Amino acid sequence: MSSGGPMPEVFARRPKRADARRNYDALIAAARDAFAENGATASLEDVARRAGVGIGTLYRNFPTRQHLFEAVYVEEVRALSRSAEDFAELPPWDAFVAWLHRFVAYAATKRALAEQLLHDSEIFRTCRTEIYAAGEPLMCRAQAAGAVRDDIGFDDVLRLISGLTMAQFPSPGQRDRVLGVALDGLRPPALTR
Repeated sequence: MSSGGPMPEVFARRPKRADARRNYDALIAAARDAFAENGATASLEDVARRAGVGIGTLYRNFPTRQHLFEAVYVEEVRALSRSAEDFAELPPWDAFVAWLHRFVAYAATKRALAEQLLHDSEIFRTCRTEIYAAGEPLMCRAQAAGAVRDDIGFDDVLRLISGLTMAQFPSPGQRDRVLGVALDGLRPPALTR
């Protein structure tokens, strides 16, 4: 992550004591699940209950709902960024596709959070930069190997894939089929014939 700006501010809130860190991590996990299930209006009392802590512990860690949104969003972006390293040993196309599948899973569950964050906020911009820093090298590697068209940029790909995540699919199978069609479009014309 970048060394300046709001990301370190979000990370600075992470407690230093082991027991407090466990509570913090439990709250992040519980909030992620609650927001995914119930959207941005998920009850903070429900988040605390899921985490196995009192509401006071939640508010000590996250004084406002916005602080909780930001922390969950940043943690998810960090996990997405780290996943690029998991795919680095795969062949270029496979690594890029695996990361895009991870991006789709991330984006599909982050709609509620993204709606609550100001898209021109410093945290949102920093997270976007982090996503590009993780995924763009995978795409460039696939382009260098001739597995991805060279007339597109990473921004084009993210806009395409993000558009898919905004659609409502009746089943994960249909989403995966549509994603497969989009991924076929990323291949050079000679590879799709």
